[in-house]
Amino acid sequence: MADEPIISPDTRRDNRIPPRQAQTRKWPVLHAGRVPDFNPATWDFGIIPVPLVDEVKRFTWDEFCALPRTKVYADMHCVTRWSLLDNLWEGVATGELLNHVKVSPAAKFVMVHCEYGFSTNLPIEDFFNSDCLFALKHNGADLTPDHGYPLRLVVPKLYAWKSAKWVRGVEFMEQDRPGFWENWSNGGYHMRGDPWTEERFRDENETIGRGDL
Repeated sequence: MADEPIISPDTRRDNRIPPRQAQTRKWPVLHAGRVPDFNPATWDFGIIPVPLVDEVKRFTWDEFCALPRTKVYADMHCVTRWSLLDNLWEGVATGELLNHVKVSPAAKFVMVHCEYGFSTNLPIEDFFNSDCLFALKHNGADLTPDHGYPLRLVVPKLYAWKSAKWVRGVEFMEQDRPGFWENWSNGGYHMRGDPWTEERFRDENETIGRGDL
């Protein structure tokens, strides 16, 4: 693992706080449902589906922990209007997946799947940004269960609901579809979620995912 972290570009802005956000010194805890239990003997991480990947790939906990590590220095912005600056994440870069599966050019989006059926969707370009990773540590310490232990996605350039907790795998997709919070029945959050342009909620005239429950 390189000693020097990847620096998320947004940390170099003159004003690092997006519109109508407020800086927090504490890291608030927000999630739906209870904190899941973690059993390293049964935990796995999957990459699907064929033919958007050349093979279905699964990692045990030990195998995932043995993957090359990276560090990322980044800010975090929550749709509930708080911003936590100067986070140092450590984990496995999303781009590391490309060393284990071949992704079809037809794949344009990903769905990140988590415990209890939670999920979030991302354009593939956002998912594979150089400052995106599956985090195991935050500021030098293991993640706490409330903050996603053992594994959470971190996508610094998007609102923090996209940095899903308790990740268990990635599904590549040709067409976009809403994840948990993006679903109309759970609030209809924006399909992408850029805090700098306040992409907070979906357009009421949007038809993507209208039939999803």
